[in-house]
Amino acid sequence: MSGTGKSRTPLVAERRYPADKPVKAKPAGKKKPARRKAARKTARKPSGNLLVRLVVGLFSLTTRLIWRLTWIGTTVTAALVGLGVAYFYSTMPPASDFFDQRARGSVTLLDRDDQVFAWRGEQFGRQLTSDTVSPYLRNAIISTEDKRFYGHFGVSPRGVASAVRINLSAGRGPLSGNGGSTITQQTAKLICLGTPYIPANWDSETAYEAECRRSTMWRKIKEAVYAVAMEARYSKGDILTIYMSRAFLGEGSRGFEAASQRYFGKSAAEVTPAEAAMLAGLLKAPTRYSPTASLERSQDRAAVVLQLMFEQDYISEAQLADATAQPAQLSAAAEARAGGYFADWVMGAAPSFLTRDTTEDVIMRTTFDPRIQTAAEEAMTKIFTDRLDEDSTIQAAIVVMSADGAVRAMVGGRKFKGIVGQFNRAVQARRQTGSAFKPFVYAAALDLGMSYADVVVDEEYCVDVPGSGEYCPKNYSKKFMGRVTLTDALRHSLNIPAIRVAVDTGLETVRTVASMFGIQSDLAQGPALALGASESTLIEMTGAYAGILNGGTSVTPYGMIDLRLDGDDTALMGQDGGLGERVITQDTARELIYMMNQVVEAGTGKRARIEGTEIAGKTGTTQAGRDAWFMGFTGDYVTGVWMGNDDNSPMKRVTGGSYPAEIWRETMSRVQDGTPGTPLPMIRPASRPVVPPEVALAPVRATGDTAERALLGVLQRIFGTGQ
Repeated sequence: MSGTGKSRTPLVAERRYPADKPVKAKPAGKKKPARRKAARKTARKPSGNLLVRLVVGLFSLTTRLIWRLTWIGTTVTAALVGLGVAYFYSTMPPASDFFDQRARGSVTLLDRDDQVFAWRGEQFGRQLTSDTVSPYLRNAIISTEDKRFYGHFGVSPRGVASAVRINLSAGRGPLSGNGGSTITQQTAKLICLGTPYIPANWDSETAYEAECRRSTMWRKIKEAVYAVAMEARYSKGDILTIYMSRAFLGEGSRGFEAASQRYFGKSAAEVTPAEAAMLAGLLKAPTRYSPTASLERSQDRAAVVLQLMFEQDYISEAQLADATAQPAQLSAAAEARAGGYFADWVMGAAPSFLTRDTTEDVIMRTTFDPRIQTAAEEAMTKIFTDRLDEDSTIQAAIVVMSADGAVRAMVGGRKFKGIVGQFNRAVQARRQTGSAFKPFVYAAALDLGMSYADVVVDEEYCVDVPGSGEYCPKNYSKKFMGRVTLTDALRHSLNIPAIRVAVDTGLETVRTVASMFGIQSDLAQGPALALGASESTLIEMTGAYAGILNGGTSVTPYGMIDLRLDGDDTALMGQDGGLGERVITQDTARELIYMMNQVVEAGTGKRARIEGTEIAGKTGTTQAGRDAWFMGFTGDYVTGVWMGNDDNSPMKRVTGGSYPAEIWRETMSRVQDGTPGTPLPMIRPASRPVVPPEVALAPVRATGDTAERALLGVLQRIFGTGQ
């Protein structure tokens, strides 16, 4: 077959396709099944990288797990928050119950003209709502504390995020410093999450407040939940009203109404943009930015608040410029900060449950006179500035009162630092009185029949004191003047005549007279009593001198006229003090006042003279110059001045007739204000009494003091007194 040389034809082709029919091409679409088959074969082909498959699988599984846990956690958290909100919501009382939850009340002190001059305790202003308060104040609070207040639901995530960013940029922890709290959250903290202070449940109010101010994470979460509940329970206006009523704003002011009255003497409904900005600025740090602590610092803070108000379209550019150019100023009472020592004293004199520990708001009318207080403060400042070294440790105190014991002014030290309860030298310092005590010696003698013109011997003198031995006093000058009248003995503050008169009159009588005039200290038993060896306080001595001015009737110094609850016209307490029993006769008082007038006119108190004004007074200097006094009065007011060191160390070149007399003069010159005042109720002899020559030269034959006095009396009646 092969050898035939003929080629063979394709057998299959011939069998399938007849030769007379052409072969048709299949459409392209007919081949798609073949391609899908190939694709399926490729998908089923396993990957060769097992690690990639494992990582992809774990990531997918983790993502699904995290998503499910997040969803579950969010659901559970939302449920818990919802339960918390529902619980707090159900326990919340009416908003008005939160307006005033102070544990302590307040005392507002009014001066003699019924004007406010001081505050004590936690002031709470009469209720103002967010609608009735000045819109400037409402907007100032919102602009500086929570500009999204009307848009959030109690918590501001944006505010929190911003606070975290600020804290981190300042190098602090995310929750240290700025907290991003909304006004609602701050209000929740102010009301301690609705927990009132119940003394029986706490060791102290301090412990309660510490709990309310805790800043733990859990506490912040509770505050946030409580804030959301408040938003659900109260309107925005109610929340803002609670906040404005409860915020502490320095100087004992609780709430913006109290603060506005405290600093500006007006209602918070009437404040200007500048005043509103200053009040709102206190929220950042009430003590630091208090205008009574530093007006300049408070004004600088207010300028920041004003800028925020302008940027948030609460005030116009013109209002911003006007408020910046004319910043808020303190009221006269707030600026003066007058009566700090007086306020402390009068608060301590009244029952504590109505003053220091009151749970009510109390109004106390007092005898205080701001004009006289200013006069005393200015006088002290002038003498210390002009006459003493700047670094001097010497202290001083001043008391001014009327003849009936009504205290008008009190300076308890060179500077009142604004600290309630600081040491008040006018009422707390018990010091020896020195020769300022001598008027009571002569008061006792005159009341028993001696005369201002009687003669007493000033010469070396010793007296035996039982249990102490011989006592030989000396005059301040170390010299003797011989026979002198009682008037001259007091005028020159001679020691020996004072002791002679005291012994002759009776030390017990002198002690009784001094006690009846109001000197409550334990008075010395020996003859040194006459020289002021006993201790007393300035207010006691001033009250005793008031008894001399009013004609011999004792007084109890007082500062309170009456006390009542705020809003109540019925007084709970009335005046506790004033005129008491008669101690000496009016004629005796008139003679004694004349003798004391001569002390100022021509004696040791000459530096206290005021031209055209009648003055009576007495100097006093204790041993080694430890204490220096000038006690004196015009026909209108009694003023006492004391100087000394708190540690009782000696002073150099200070006597009662020097700086104390000058402080007295400066004080009363301002008080009298250029007017002569009321004339003194005293006798008015044609001339100062002198010792007749015959009496001065007469020999003294008797050795006993009583006999000597009798002989001198006879000689005086024979030869006259030289009046």
